[in-house]
Amino acid sequence: MSQDVQQGLSTRNARLIVFARGVSDFGAFLNMVALSTYVYWLSQSVVFVSVFLACRVTGGIVASLFGIPFFRRFAGRGTLAGLDLARALLLVPLLVLIPAHQLSVLPFIAFGIGLCNSLFAIGLNSQLPTWVALEQRVDTNAWITSAAATGAVFGSLLSGLLIATGGFEAVFAVNIGTYGVAACLILPLRALYSVAMAEHRSFAAEWHALTKGLRGAPVLAAMLLISMLDTLGSAAHNVGWPVLSQYISPDTAKTVMGYLLAVWACGKFVGARLASAVLKGRGLHAMERLFMLGVALMSSGFILTFQQTQLWLALLLVVWAGLGDGISEVALVSRAQSEPDRLRLPLFSLLTLIQMAGFGVGMLVVGPFYLTWTPAQVIILFHGLPLSALLIMTVWIGARAARQVESTPP
Repeated sequence: MSQDVQQGLSTRNARLIVFARGVSDFGAFLNMVALSTYVYWLSQSVVFVSVFLACRVTGGIVASLFGIPFFRRFAGRGTLAGLDLARALLLVPLLVLIPAHQLSVLPFIAFGIGLCNSLFAIGLNSQLPTWVALEQRVDTNAWITSAAATGAVFGSLLSGLLIATGGFEAVFAVNIGTYGVAACLILPLRALYSVAMAEHRSFAAEWHALTKGLRGAPVLAAMLLISMLDTLGSAAHNVGWPVLSQYISPDTAKTVMGYLLAVWACGKFVGARLASAVLKGRGLHAMERLFMLGVALMSSGFILTFQQTQLWLALLLVVWAGLGDGISEVALVSRAQSEPDRLRLPLFSLLTLIQMAGFGVGMLVVGPFYLTWTPAQVIILFHGLPLSALLIMTVWIGARAARQVESTPP
């Protein structure tokens, strides 16, 4: 195969992946909003909604734990398409069962969707280097992040419209269709770049190899730690959106929240595109520095946003947070994909475990703080954690670089 033909197929693969991820994330946010609302409508219980969300997060955690042996054995486009079809099939009982029988199966549906969502993300991110050329990888990651942000906004906004016009059944039918479309976009992918096939190892051996690899890449290990702390901040601002919206405008809180989320997503879209432009042709150190910049922008942006009581100021500052979110996500994923083939799958499994566990724990931990603290104080605490870790990381990297200079012979 000539290099030009291979490059053209790589571009085609990249476009298919971006559209598939965008449609898939649109479906994920569509059903997250619709199912949470539906569970509350059926049960009239906040506790049952909490159980439902906990089952979804648990599914994601379980996926991160057995994602390594799963994709060692079942790699490729067929598995990813199958995960999309599985998500579609999980929603079918909500169209055929009567509401009285649905409450008992909803926790299992939540677990299954959380499991498939995380497996899909692990499989797609870890295998992307087999489908997309090295020089196109950062740009593809940027477009994936942009597509995910766009899908999140449209999924969140359209779920309410669909519920109002066609009922919950219309949302579930559209959701099943989105997963079917995503599967159809994944199937034409063609493997272009060979990777070193890792031998089948035990769970302990996989994690031991990853630990050893991270000891050789301490900056990447620090990035993972900061990412874990960032999920606590993410949980804090996700819980805090309705509270902040109520502070800004009690009469139109839902509309204000929609504006904030939409503008944040626009900022994330732009941030991802900026990351692509900055990282073009750059190496690992550029990815690491850009990640640090992105986290600093994101956390400081959310801290400043939650200090506001005027909508226009909050919208201006939430763009700042979105920019940082897009930049840090593209830099982190691109840096992780630069690791050797044998480490990439366990690395993305660990990243998913960190994000799902951190977000799940964060949702439980931050709630009580909102009972006695203002939203501004809660966000300063929880987004202050990644900023503090970032400051320590910056000082440590500077000291490490100074030691290397001193040890270098003149």
